[in-house]
Amino acid sequence: MSSPFALRGRRAVVTGASSGIGQAIAVAFAQAGASVAGMSLEDGSETEELVRAHGAETFQLVGDTGDVVAVGGLAQEAVERFGGFDVWVNNAARLLVRPLVETSDEDWHGLLAANLHGYFYGCRAAARHLTARGEGGRIVNVTSISGIVGVGGIGAYTAGKGAVMALTKALAVELAPAGITVNAIAPGAIDTPLNTEAYTPEIRSVYEERIPLGRIGSAEEVADVAVFLASEASRYVTGQQLVVDGGLIVNGTVGHGRG
Repeated sequence: MSSPFALRGRRAVVTGASSGIGQAIAVAFAQAGASVAGMSLEDGSETEELVRAHGAETFQLVGDTGDVVAVGGLAQEAVERFGGFDVWVNNAARLLVRPLVETSDEDWHGLLAANLHGYFYGCRAAARHLTARGEGGRIVNVTSISGIVGVGGIGAYTAGKGAVMALTKALAVELAPAGITVNAIAPGAIDTPLNTEAYTPEIRSVYEERIPLGRIGSAEEVADVAVFLASEASRYVTGQQLVVDGGLIVNGTVGHGRG
C-alpha cells in the first residue's frame, strides 16, 4: 500500500520556484514523485536540475505572476506538456520594508501585484482547470505569520498576505463540492533570499530569542508541509492555514518573576 504522503503520478505547478521556499517545494514534490512546472521572475534552470536529479519531469518558465497573461500561459503550458495538473501552489512574492506613511501608490500597487493579484490569477486558473477536469485537486497558498500578527514597517506585504488567507477560506468553501481542497501555509522567520537584507544580525538575534525552538527555520521545513497539503494525507483538510514558525506567534513568555 502506497504512502498517503506520496505524490507519484501527480502534476504540480509552483510559482516563484527559482529559489527559496518555492524551489524547496518544487524539489520536495519531485522527491515525493510529482512532475513539477514553475514560473519565476528569474531563470529557473537550477530548480530544473534539482528536480530532474530526482527523476521527475519539469519545466520552468520566466514570467511575472502579477501578469494575468503570464499566469494563464503557465497553466496552458502545464496542460500541453503534462496533460494537465493536480496541484497548484501560489508562492511567488516580494517584500517591501517601508512604513505605511512613506509607501507611495506605486509601492502599494506594485507589491499587491505579486502578493495578492498573482494569487488571485493562480487560484482562478487552477480552479478553472481542476473543476473542468472533474477529478478534484489541491490549491496551496503560501501566506505569512505577518498576516496573523501585527508587524510594523511591512504594511503592504501584511495586507496582501492577510487578504490571501481570506481568499483561501472563501475558495475552500466554493470548491469543496468539486473535491478540491484549498489551504495555506504561513511561514514565520525562514532563511530565504527574500529575507537576506531584512534579516540583519540584530534581527536574527531577536528571532532566536523569541522563537521557542531557538532558531530561524529553513525553506525545506516549509516544503514538507506543502507536500502534506498536496497529498492524500490532507484529503479532509480545507480552508486552513498551517503556521510553520517554530512557535513564534504563540510565545507569550515575558519572564514573570517567581512568587
